[in-house]
Order: sequence, then structure tokens, then C-alpha cells
Amino acid sequence: MVTPGYPDRVVPKPGHEADPKNRTLINRYNQRPACLDHAHRVLEEAVAAAYGWTDCTPDKPGPEILSRLLALNLERSGDQW
Repeated sequence: MVTPGYPDRVVPKPGHEADPKNRTLINRYNQRPACLDHAHRVLEEAVAAAYGWTDCTPDKPGPEILSRLLALNLERSGDQW
């Protein structure tokens, strides 16, 4: 179905005709545009606040955060690793 006033297919903006094979979500993620970087920072801050981790900063290594989350989940489930 074509909506009047709109093209019947997606047309790239001039200057954005890059090879579609290179326009993947992984490539977009790896380029780390400012909006994605900001979204990650906001999410990390929200997770830290939800768990009451006042010592978490954007500079804290990911493995340490994952280790905390694993320990918390194991504690809550009663499992020991």
C-alpha cells in the first residue's frame, strides 16, 4: 500500500547512499554515535540507582558490574557457585 505523497519504497537521503551491507546494527553500534553512548550511560546510571550502588561510575569496568549482578542473583536464588 502506498500512502499518497510518500514514495513506494525507502529512498536514502542524498549523501547517505552507503552500501546497504555496511549499514548493519552491529556497525552502527560499533561506531558509537553520541545518542547511543548517552542512552548507555543513562541506562547504567538507572541500574546502579535501582540497586543502590552509589560507588558506580561510568568508568567502573563492566566485568565488575556483571560480577555484582551475578552475586546478587545467586544470593536471591539461594544457589552458590
